[in-house]
Amino acid sequence: MKTLNLTSQRQAVYDIVRGSHDHPTAAEVMNRLVEQGHNLAYGTVYNSLRYLSDKQMIRELKLGEAASRYDARLDDHQHILCEVCGAVDEVMTQVPQEWTDRVSEETGYSITHAHVVFGGVCPSCRSKMGKRS
Repeated sequence: MKTLNLTSQRQAVYDIVRGSHDHPTAAEVMNRLVEQGHNLAYGTVYNSLRYLSDKQMIRELKLGEAASRYDARLDDHQHILCEVCGAVDEVMTQVPQEWTDRVSEETGYSITHAHVVFGGVCPSCRSKMGKRS
């Protein structure tokens, strides 16, 4: 069983990530903490995010952007990234077993998990683009 050392700072960071549905960056977590009256150093926020990721309480998402994003939802799901506004949404469609079997065959790896990131244009940006035409 993993031992947790949830300081009040780590708990505050965890609460922000858990309560966010937009997969915030570390800077966005920091801004939300300030809005709630917390006064944490950036280093404390980054270290807390790393700790929570290491303890598998949250997931760090590297979605091809400069900054990592964080997700408290740990069940098996994928993500889609808007290439216009940067919005990140969840995709509940599972990765087909055929894909993991083929990747395993091709590479010789024993696949333990997969995370697929789709790219596209979100409905909001598509509708704005349509109005410009």
